[in-house]
Amino acid sequence: MQHEHDMSRGELTEHEFDGIREYDNPTPGWWHLIFFGSILFSVCYWIFFMGELGWTPRTQHERAKAHYFEQLFGKIGQLEPTEDTILSLMGDEQWMTVGRNIFVSNCAQCHGSEGGGINGANLTDDRYINVKELSDLYATVTDGVVAKGMPSWSNRLNENQRIMVAAYVATLRGTNAPGGIAPEPNAKPIEPWPPVPAKDAGASEASLGG
Repeated sequence: MQHEHDMSRGELTEHEFDGIREYDNPTPGWWHLIFFGSILFSVCYWIFFMGELGWTPRTQHERAKAHYFEQLFGKIGQLEPTEDTILSLMGDEQWMTVGRNIFVSNCAQCHGSEGGGINGANLTDDRYINVKELSDLYATVTDGVVAKGMPSWSNRLNENQRIMVAAYVATLRGTNAPGGIAPEPNAKPIEPWPPVPAKDAGASEASLGG
C-alpha cells in the first residue's frame, strides 16, 4: 500500500479495500465532451434518418424503385384497369413477379408475404367482402376500405402498379396459404374468375395497354 501522498496522481480517496487505496482521478473533460457529443449526434441522426429530412437509404431505394418501374412500364405503356387487362397479366409470369414485388413491398405488412393475412384479410381463401368480380380488386386497392383500416393506394402507387398488384392478388385466390387467418363472418364466396387466356408468344407487350 502506498502511504505517501503523490500530488502528481491526485488525492487519495478515504476508502480502502484489502490494503489498497486509489487516487481520486476524475474523468477528463475530453471524455465528457465525446460522451455528450455522441448523445447529441445520435439525436440528430435519429431525427435526420427516421424523419427522412434528407438523403436516407430508404429514400434512395424509393427513387430507384420509381425509376425501375418507369423503365419497366415503358414497355407496355399505360394499362387500362379492365378485366381483360388483369386476366392477361395473371397469365404472364414476368409481370406477376413484378406484381408480387409490389405486393410484398406495400401490402405484406397487413396481408402477410404469402397473402394469408395478419391484421388484413386473408387473400388466399375464396371468401370476400368488397369483391364481387375481378375488377373490384383494382377498385379496392385504389379506393381502400376505410371501415376496415385499409388506406387508398391511389397516391402511393401509380395506376399501372395498382393494376399489377390487383392481378397478382387475383392469382392468390384459392391457394390457401398455410397459417392464413379465418375469413370474417360476413365474407362470402363468389363465382370463379374468368379463365386466364393462354399467353400468345407472338403478342406484343404493348397490347396490354389497350
